[in-house]
Amino acid sequence: MGEKVVAGQFDLSDRQRYRDKLRRCLTGLERLLAEQRFDCPKNLMGLEIELNLVGADGMPKMLNGEVLERIASRDFQTELAMFNLEVNIAPHRLGGRVFDRLAEELRTSLAYADRKAGELDAGIVMIGILPTLDRDDLVSSNLSDVDRYTLLNDQIVAARGEDFVLDIDGVERLTCTSKSIAPEAACTSVQLHLQVTPGRFADVWNAAQAVAGVQIAVGANSPFLFGRELWRESRPPLFQQSTDTRPPELQAQGVRPRTWFGERWISSAYDLFEENLRYYPALLPICDDEDPLEVLDGGGVPSLAELVLHNGTVYRWNRPVYGIADGVPHLRVENRVLPAGPSITDVIANAAFYYGLVRALAEEPRPVWTRMPFEAAAANFDAACRHGIDARLTWPRRGRYGGTVEVDAVSLVRDELLPLAEAGLAAWGIESADRDLYLGVIEERCRRRANGASWQAATFHRAQEAGLSRDAALAATTRRYGELMRTGEPVHTWPVGLPEPAPLG
Repeated sequence: MGEKVVAGQFDLSDRQRYRDKLRRCLTGLERLLAEQRFDCPKNLMGLEIELNLVGADGMPKMLNGEVLERIASRDFQTELAMFNLEVNIAPHRLGGRVFDRLAEELRTSLAYADRKAGELDAGIVMIGILPTLDRDDLVSSNLSDVDRYTLLNDQIVAARGEDFVLDIDGVERLTCTSKSIAPEAACTSVQLHLQVTPGRFADVWNAAQAVAGVQIAVGANSPFLFGRELWRESRPPLFQQSTDTRPPELQAQGVRPRTWFGERWISSAYDLFEENLRYYPALLPICDDEDPLEVLDGGGVPSLAELVLHNGTVYRWNRPVYGIADGVPHLRVENRVLPAGPSITDVIANAAFYYGLVRALAEEPRPVWTRMPFEAAAANFDAACRHGIDARLTWPRRGRYGGTVEVDAVSLVRDELLPLAEAGLAAWGIESADRDLYLGVIEERCRRRANGASWQAATFHRAQEAGLSRDAALAATTRRYGELMRTGEPVHTWPVGLPEPAPLG
């Protein structure tokens, strides 16, 4: 939601006018699809990573404005809170050694940003949830000084009409309230974009939904929040609860949350945009001057500004995106499942696994979504968030008997999904060196049953066993995580625990 939104008040007529404009945008999208106006296949992918600013003590630093001034690059921008940044990598064509090139670009960009942050006694950490965050850090006064965040917070708070309740029952239980959406800022993620043609969109989106639980199982990296050990990937429940416009009565009525896995397989990108209008009231009813149908009648390409803005306030884990490049409209699937980190190698391995897997699954003659209920995919996502690499998932049974079976996530990935991902990457034209390196990282995580979440939890407990208090153990774990992250080595190779202090003398 990168529009330059100006803070202000809305009157009673704004929502009706916006709703009417949304319907015209949806009709415009339908016409664009019917007239086959969309871009031809280009095999383009893109990558965004949300980051944390952290001091030498492991605590968050509220400095993103000052750090961004020093970075002075369009590749970096603000995120929701003042301890957040986001880096955007330009689109790349899938093929050849693209993953090695992406890794090198990220290494260069993040090292530069880290140096600039260092001028202000801060550093950059890629992690799903910063373990040292305190409730006092996640308050509205620490939201970034950007109109759209203030306005979004005001509108979500007004829609809810009462405090947000955070209640996550994991290894330990966290219950607290918040007067703003600021706790959402704790969730720092990787977003993977894939440009697809309208004819392939549904297959790619369905495939992405089917493997969301698998992505979390191997990539979980968010076990702590506010000093409590919760789920192995605590971002999804935190994100849902901290953006939930529904008071308990609306939840009981079955009203959909704005952070949503979904409820069905789809047959077209249109299905998702139509659901957005049908289920979700506008949060930011800001109207553009363009009439999309008049633009279409004149042979032009409409921006569909209201549709794009509204879509940005519905937080699907796999989101449809409408965009225009060089005057030609296109569609993307935005995969928002993964936490940031742990290392650049891990981020690229997660990306390679995802792009290979969705390509292979989208092209299967008997697709997984025709053999598995949607409810099973949603349950897999929940199980993986709770248990990470130790999750058990439901998956279609192999062979001619059909049906589904419950299987250990590690076995599913190693025996069935890694070979599919390898075939998918080969179909994209990825060179074998890249395929072997990055899929090998996923395989080693499975072999050792180790990922970012398991490393964080094990290191935290070792620190406590060594006599550190809970807060000191979380801070020490965060500092050690930052040190190992900067080596660039994948997390499955990281030694568990804190380094031994150097001998004196």
